[in-house]
Amino acid sequence: MIHYHLRCTSTAEEHAFDGWYRDSAAFESLAKAGLVDCPVCGGTKVQRALMAPAIPKKGRPARNAVVPAPAPEAPVPAPMPQAAPAAAAGPLPDQVRAMLQKLRAEVERNCDYVGADFAEEARRMHNGESERRGIFGEASEAEAEALREDGIEVARIPWVPPADA
Repeated sequence: MIHYHLRCTSTAEEHAFDGWYRDSAAFESLAKAGLVDCPVCGGTKVQRALMAPAIPKKGRPARNAVVPAPAPEAPVPAPMPQAAPAAAAGPLPDQVRAMLQKLRAEVERNCDYVGADFAEEARRMHNGESERRGIFGEASEAEAEALREDGIEVARIPWVPPADA
């Protein structure tokens, strides 16, 4: 994996951010196809920024050497709600809304909507009674908790209005 410092040239601000890619060719092909986007403005005119390599002195470990640590068991989020709760800190920033709209479009494009039958369909897929595929829909907190207790992975995502609405 290669870590790049990137900059967005879609706007005059030239937002800076980081990205990890399999190799240089992977970054180049994704950037050329417009699939690398700025997390601040969503622009796709992204270039590698100048960066200094981290080379350790002879006999010393690298300053930022990665030391593998055991990954803690993360709680599995619940399926998405029927209506997204209001943000406690006020209105959703535009760049966050744009990213959530992209996420919604990807979910709608690649997954089947099962509505209020989400918990039942997830359980059927888990038990091998139904074809395994991406699904989305609604489930109560109690249904989501029951799925988690049975070892069925579910995720809840904020559901914002689509970009074209």
